[in-house]
Amino acid sequence: MSIQLSRKAIPYTPVSKPLSEMTLMIVSTAGVHLKTQEAFDTAGDTTYRVIPGDVSVADLTVTHGAPKAEYDTDEPKKDLNTIFPIDRLRAFAKEGIIKDVAEKHITMMGYAMRLNEINAVTVPAIAKEVDRSRADAVLLTAG
Repeated sequence: MSIQLSRKAIPYTPVSKPLSEMTLMIVSTAGVHLKTQEAFDTAGDTTYRVIPGDVSVADLTVTHGAPKAEYDTDEPKKDLNTIFPIDRLRAFAKEGIIKDVAEKHITMMGYAMRLNEINAVTVPAIAKEVDRSRADAVLLTAG
């Protein structure tokens, strides 16, 4: 069985300006959150966390419910920039590769079986957070 999607069904926004004029925001399903925030429920969490744009990587951690064989969170904890590249974006802004880093970023745990709830509730809420931000583009990351 083949699923046919019309072009209208695929959300796409063409790039309208150079990267050097864009503010970037991270949206991640890697399970990153502030150490002070509630950890994701590893049994399957459909919530998201807002991460401040001025966050220090030292204040972040990872909680994820995927089997360790599929996503070993010990490795990204050694350098969270591998899954949440906030320091890389700051360096790009300093070098003029991008204009700036957004004032907030959004993370969630991508391992959850309640896909209908994620599609109906979580994704629209994240989309509103992105829309209300001053970001021109989103960098999507996964674990």
